[in-house]
Amino acid sequence: MCSDPVLPQALRGPSQAWSCPVCVGEGDGSHRESLSGLRRGPQDLVRAGVLPKPSIWADPGPVVPKGSRVIIWCQGSLQAEVYRLYKEPGSQVLDTETPQDSSNKTGFLIEPMSSTTAGRYQCAYYTRRNSWSERSDPLSLVVTGMYDAPSLSAQPSPVVASGEKVSFSCSSHFTGGAFHLLKDRGADQPIHMDSRINYGRWPAQAQALFPVGPVNTSHGGTYRCYGSSSSNPNVWSHPSKPLPLKVTGMYEKPSLSAQPGPSVSRGENVTLQCRSETSLDNFHLHKVGSPAPPRHLRLGDTAAPSQANFRISPVTSAHGGTYRCYSSRGTSPYLLSHASDPLQLVVSGAADILEPSKNNSGTKTASDTQEYTMGNVTRMGVAGLILVVLGMLLFEAWHSQRRTHSAARTGTQRHPTIKVEP
Repeated sequence: MCSDPVLPQALRGPSQAWSCPVCVGEGDGSHRESLSGLRRGPQDLVRAGVLPKPSIWADPGPVVPKGSRVIIWCQGSLQAEVYRLYKEPGSQVLDTETPQDSSNKTGFLIEPMSSTTAGRYQCAYYTRRNSWSERSDPLSLVVTGMYDAPSLSAQPSPVVASGEKVSFSCSSHFTGGAFHLLKDRGADQPIHMDSRINYGRWPAQAQALFPVGPVNTSHGGTYRCYGSSSSNPNVWSHPSKPLPLKVTGMYEKPSLSAQPGPSVSRGENVTLQCRSETSLDNFHLHKVGSPAPPRHLRLGDTAAPSQANFRISPVTSAHGGTYRCYSSRGTSPYLLSHASDPLQLVVSGAADILEPSKNNSGTKTASDTQEYTMGNVTRMGVAGLILVVLGMLLFEAWHSQRRTHSAARTGTQRHPTIKVEP
């Protein structure tokens, strides 16, 4: 049975209807129902704005995957006895709740999250002083997982020295609308950027650049981006793959060397050794100019000096280039040391097949010999296949000609020449 514990009779009046915010069942089966809320009368409107506006937030956060649940919290005053939740557009009351456990806040459950529950929300509260508070600041509730995921990259690199600048590039084949950049476990609000169509690629792509910097320690972390349409900015795509941004310049630089040496033949093995004289237990190897995140190794022993071995096996022509390594603490995986001196890894034999005329030494590695052998086998196989096809064609031509001659002889026997005597 519903009771009327909040509004006094003097406020309600004959035209003021009361909708019970709480219905309690028998025994342990108590439950809470979301009702239409309270109608606002003339005195209510006059007193609106007397109380300070409440705070509003979403738990676990305002960006919610499709099908998940979220609680919108509204925090007002200890004297608050009723809370209302509004959803834009318009002023329609979405839900009405009472404070929980005599506290100064209450929660509104939104479940399941969908495109219809995404949007902007506000809340307000009522006290026995017969007045409603101002509405809270708007809260944008976003649903994700409605479109295909975009791609995220860092330019010029996901490894950035402190004080420098970096740009995040978010792109998608889903054209139009906007992109949104978020940092995992970050306190900052998402960064929004309208997309631009890149007609230089086919199919055309929508793209947005998010400039960041000068970079400091607070920028280190993992980032993701989302896309949305212009018709519904609170309905987002699946998230992009996570992109870690690492900030360098925090500790002394390590040293980088190659074993057995920086020159290696294609198909062989090489180990890049990163060594630190300080007690750091995490090491990172990055190829200069690569958009890929650095390779990461964590040591079990933090005693100085420490060393990590990055093995590359087997080496290909793609491994050639300039490398640097960094060290860091396990407690701060995104804050790295200064970069080591560059190490140039030279892969020999990479151009032998493409440009054989330039190889005048006459020497070939085992890998080269194997590739040439495979090439010869392939060419011989193709030549054999051509010979088989030609043989089949010749046989078919011969067989066709034989059938023609046979038919001619048969016709001669059926129609013999008759000689007429005079």
